[in-house]
Amino acid sequence: MKNVDYDLVIIGGGPAGLTAGLYAARARLKVILVEKIVVGGQIVISDWIENYPGFPEGLSGPDLVERLTEQAKRFGLNIENNAAVSVDLSDPVKTIVLNHRTVTTHTIIIATGASPKKLGVPGEETFYGKGISSCATCDAPFFKDRIVAAVGGGDTAVKESLFLTKFVQKVYLIHRRDRLRAEMILQERAFADEKIEIIWDSVLTGIKGLTHVENITVQNVKTKEEKTLSVDGCFIWVGEIPNTKFLADGVKLDKNGFIVANLNMETSVPGVFAAGDVRNTPLRQVATAVGDGAVAAFSAGHYIEKLKK
Repeated sequence: MKNVDYDLVIIGGGPAGLTAGLYAARARLKVILVEKIVVGGQIVISDWIENYPGFPEGLSGPDLVERLTEQAKRFGLNIENNAAVSVDLSDPVKTIVLNHRTVTTHTIIIATGASPKKLGVPGEETFYGKGISSCATCDAPFFKDRIVAAVGGGDTAVKESLFLTKFVQKVYLIHRRDRLRAEMILQERAFADEKIEIIWDSVLTGIKGLTHVENITVQNVKTKEEKTLSVDGCFIWVGEIPNTKFLADGVKLDKNGFIVANLNMETSVPGVFAAGDVRNTPLRQVATAVGDGAVAAFSAGHYIEKLKK
C-alpha cells in the first residue's frame, strides 16, 4: 500500500462529516476533516431542532454542533479550516487540492451538503442581502415589526416562517401548490398563527425597490392573475443545490447534481463515499445525515483494511 498523507479525508463539517470523523477517529484511522467555512453546516443557522432523537425539549443548531464537534475532537479528530478546490480520483491514491495545500489519501468521504436554491426571478440577485435572504435566524431581527414574504412549502419554509413571526408584523407565505409539503405538526402551527397568511397556487415573479426590497409581484399559476405586495423583505426556501462543483466529473451524479451512492455510501469511484445532504437521499435531516456519516466511515474503514491486506 502506497504511503499517503491520510488514510481518510472527510470533506465537509456538517452533521454527516462530524459523525464520520467521530467514527473514523475511534477506529484509529489517520483522518482529517476539512471545512471551508464553519463547522456545522446549515444547522448552525437553525434556530431550534425538535426532531433529533434524544432531546425531548429540542436544542439549538449551534448547541448541537458544539456537542458533535467536542465529541469528535475528544477522540482525536483533526479539523482543518480549508476548502477543497479540486480532486483527482483517477488513481487508487486520491489527490485533493485544498486552498492552501495538496493532500493524498486512500479514501474520501464527501459530506459537503447543499446550499439554498435561488429562483432566478428579476431583482433577486440585485437585492440579495438587501431584503432578500435564505436565513431567518440570521436576518429576522432586521425586520422587527415589518411585513415580509416567504417562498416555499416544505419543512424549511414553514419552520422558518414560524420563526419569523417572533419578530415581524406579518408573513406572506407564498406556495405554488394548494397544499403544503411540510410536516403536519408544522402545518398546524402555521395555520394557527395569525401572523402568517398563505398565498396558495402562486409564484414569485419579480422583486422591486430602490436600495432595498419594497415590493414583490406574485402570480397565481391557475388564473395567471398578478398582484403586488408591499413588503420589506423576502425569504426564499425552494430547495437546495448540492455543493459538488469541486468534483467536476469525478463521480456519478443524478439529474439534479446530487452524488449517486448506495446503501454503503459508496459512489461510482472505489474508495470515495458520500454522506448527508450532498447525496441522492429521499430525506435531508440531521438524523439521516448522522446515519450516513456513520455508515460512510464504517465502509471507508473496511476499504482501507482490504488495501492493507
